[in-house]
Amino acid sequence: MLAKLKQFLTSHSQAVTPEEKSRQLQLAAVSLLLEVVFADETLSEEEAKLLPQLMTKALSLTPAEAEELIDEAKKIQGDSISLYEFTKEINEQCDIKQKQKLILAMWKLAYADGQLCQYEDQIIRRTADLLYLKHSELIKMRNLAVDS
Repeated sequence: MLAKLKQFLTSHSQAVTPEEKSRQLQLAAVSLLLEVVFADETLSEEEAKLLPQLMTKALSLTPAEAEELIDEAKKIQGDSISLYEFTKEINEQCDIKQKQKLILAMWKLAYADGQLCQYEDQIIRRTADLLYLKHSELIKMRNLAVDS
């Protein structure tokens, strides 16, 4: 597992083309979304439907591209040991508004099945901290997700 992680980090730190950087960002974002989806160890029907919808809207992907990205991110996310490896990529490439949109998407996924699991809440809060978002921004995104 450590060898896979080292390979993942090495391959991602050597990316130089804009396409590779974009792909890394997409994988990081989807991996964080998957962290929320699997936090309660169940994939509800609502979450399974919402995840590709959020991706196609936020990342301008086709449904087929979204599914492919989800499959690839599941492999990476399963081998991850912390949220930092994903948030580092996002911090390097995203502005505050993009980070807020990601947290909003995470809240929407957390509330998709009608209940918020404590582990989903913890992952979102830790992610917001690692993205250097203020607590007030975190609460604002949560309230927007609940209202929608």
